[in-house]
Amino acid sequence: MEKKKSRIQLLWLIPLIVGTIYIIRREQQTPYNNIEGLIFGTVYHVTYQYDGDLKPDIEKAFKRFDASLSMFNDTSVISRINQNKEVVPDSFFINVFKRSMEISKETDGAFDITVAPLVNAWGFGFKKNQQVDSLTIDSLRKIIGYGKIALKDGKIVKQDPRMMLDCSAIAKGYASDIIAHLLEQNGIKNYMVEIGGEIVAKGYNSQKEAWRIGINKPVDDSLSQNQELQSILQLTNVGMATSGNYRNFYYKEGKKYAHTIDPKTGYPVQHSLLSTTVVAQDCMTADALATAFMVMGLEKAEAFANAHPEIEACFIYSDKNGELKNYFTKNMKKYVVK
Repeated sequence: MEKKKSRIQLLWLIPLIVGTIYIIRREQQTPYNNIEGLIFGTVYHVTYQYDGDLKPDIEKAFKRFDASLSMFNDTSVISRINQNKEVVPDSFFINVFKRSMEISKETDGAFDITVAPLVNAWGFGFKKNQQVDSLTIDSLRKIIGYGKIALKDGKIVKQDPRMMLDCSAIAKGYASDIIAHLLEQNGIKNYMVEIGGEIVAKGYNSQKEAWRIGINKPVDDSLSQNQELQSILQLTNVGMATSGNYRNFYYKEGKKYAHTIDPKTGYPVQHSLLSTTVVAQDCMTADALATAFMVMGLEKAEAFANAHPEIEACFIYSDKNGELKNYFTKNMKKYVVK
């Protein structure tokens, strides 16, 4: 009786073993696809293991995203909200808005999507800059603040109609999450999505290793030509984002003005922190916090990151002698390979 039972079990086990071997071999033979293109004024790259071309689906998702959160599209949801036109926010906008409000509270306003009027005034936004002086800044600060705007009954309510939103410090991260979700819906386990430096990495690359991601050395490079790396990370199953003031800046009367604006002071930040990289479970969170840390400065950013074990961070700063230094949170060090 026992022998018969063992034979039956063996008969069931053989197909299972054969099926497992077949699946493993098929996964090994499935090619990795690389696609790239332009979106949101930047370049995107997607690498994924799949026997098929998903570029049409990816670009369809980008078009939907553009129609929701692009400030350079006059008919997008966010543009219509900024223009005080009647519009019902879609799910993309609502998800970004809600997460933005949460992170604004967590960072005590270091991250704030109502900063758009200030960003525009300094020449880094979706409108031409105006003549900036202290009176202008003081006036604009009165209409800045995440506490002055809310989502009620499915619509955005502003305390002042002059308020405008700028989601550029969180939207690319969320877009990376959206494309990652699209890939997973197609059963893809190994992929890397990158949109303007905001990354989601899952599974393994074609070498069966965790994905290697470089952090650029933060040297002034407005044309994005310098590819020298400060560090290299090896990541999987996380989102990552980097923010810095070494690419989007200008000089006026001998003084450098960078694109990171402090919502509280109304001025571009001026401190030793040059670049922040954040690793989190989703790229939207990593993107927003990377910007918040650039506003906070080194000491406050270190304190925040160390108080939140669900994230990891790398800060590149200039010491008193002008030399570049790295600071890694405790668990961030496990990702560093160089």
